[in-house]
Amino acid sequence: MNPETRAAGMVADLMVLSARTAPKGKGTDSISAVVKTGDELKSLAEEMKRIGERDEIGFFIRDAGNIESSDACVIIGCEGGTILGLNCGGCGFATCKEMADAWSERDRNQPFSGPNCVIKMADLGIALGSAVKTASIHNLDNRIMYSAGVAALSLGWLPGCSVAYAIPVRAAGKNIYFDRKA
Repeated sequence: MNPETRAAGMVADLMVLSARTAPKGKGTDSISAVVKTGDELKSLAEEMKRIGERDEIGFFIRDAGNIESSDACVIIGCEGGTILGLNCGGCGFATCKEMADAWSERDRNQPFSGPNCVIKMADLGIALGSAVKTASIHNLDNRIMYSAGVAALSLGWLPGCSVAYAIPVRAAGKNIYFDRKA
């Protein structure tokens, strides 16, 4: 393993730390994060291609190529069906109990489960932002990907999570996540 790949793995671990310690609404943690490397990246890319072909979504297939070329991938998800008891209405329901009663598991053909607590979704966004900030501080190329998060959930890599995004990382002379073909 070359020094860049080793360093990318270390930074990926630090990205998980950043996601874990990011602020959470009402101090209630419902964030999960994992790092995938090696053959797991190939499995993730294959699942992205399968979903892309099934649903005719070209960017899933394009993004799969990026995953295959990555050094590691940080996947961050949230248990969005957990309730905080704030009754804020942000989820579209008058009370947290109504949202919980309406909650259903993800259909295999749907990317996410729901409805989701808007506070929990904000927590997920903050965790993602904290993770990419850490990558940026270490000059590690990265990109937040909806497509890889959907595939990670499909593979069952984040049990209990209703929504997930992935952040592939790569240490190279050129950022592989930009200037991509449509």
